[in-house]
Amino acid sequence: MKKNKVIVIGNWKMEPETPVLAKEIISSVSRQSRLLKKVEVVVCPPALYMGLFKKPANKNFFLGSQDVFWQNEGRFTGQISPKMMKASGVSYCLVGHSERRALGETDEIVAKKACAALKEGLRVVICVGERERDSSGTYFEFLKNQIRESCKGIQRRHLSSLLIAYEPLWVIGKSWREAMTPDNIRETVIFIRKTLSDMFDQTVATSVPVIYGGSVEPENTNVVLRGGEVAGILVGHKSLVIEDFIKILKSADEI
Repeated sequence: MKKNKVIVIGNWKMEPETPVLAKEIISSVSRQSRLLKKVEVVVCPPALYMGLFKKPANKNFFLGSQDVFWQNEGRFTGQISPKMMKASGVSYCLVGHSERRALGETDEIVAKKACAALKEGLRVVICVGERERDSSGTYFEFLKNQIRESCKGIQRRHLSSLLIAYEPLWVIGKSWREAMTPDNIRETVIFIRKTLSDMFDQTVATSVPVIYGGSVEPENTNVVLRGGEVAGILVGHKSLVIEDFIKILKSADEI
């Protein structure tokens, strides 16, 4: 059976400051991605910079969005529809990122966005994760409910385009030394797959890629991917540091 490629998603958030810097990063990552054999690279820039991506770039390099709206038509100032994303060359959409949720985005909104984007043929990355961990393990219940509610309404025929990104909020923005251990990541991935199995079935649970995001840097890319048994990684700040992001891509390509 052919092994799926490792998925490395770079989320630029509200950076870089200028189109010149954005072009520089895009050019460097695009060149590196051509050399990769086992990695699929996705870059999610601010919407203002999406037009800087040349379509198609190459078979390993994809444009992603940091968000998407749940309607294709209507008077929704400032929103971008799934249809517009698709027409602009977007292949992947993040929905429910922790920073969007911190601004008030609910599980219900996440589910509506996910369903709309999946119907348009986009690959959707639903972000989930607990704010803190307690010794009694109640965070598992929180995580289960967040997954169930964020995936509500997704049709079975669209599940092949769904990914789950696990981003524990309590390690985001820290150094690689403070990231989750591979054992803890693997334990959580098993729990996520159990939740998906209860919602759908075992086939779905094993086929939906689960990726990890939370203080991923060049130093821990290999151990997170190998020991955590994840399908890929979601990289924040380091995806804007060209030298470090290329190191991450090279490390992932060795898995």
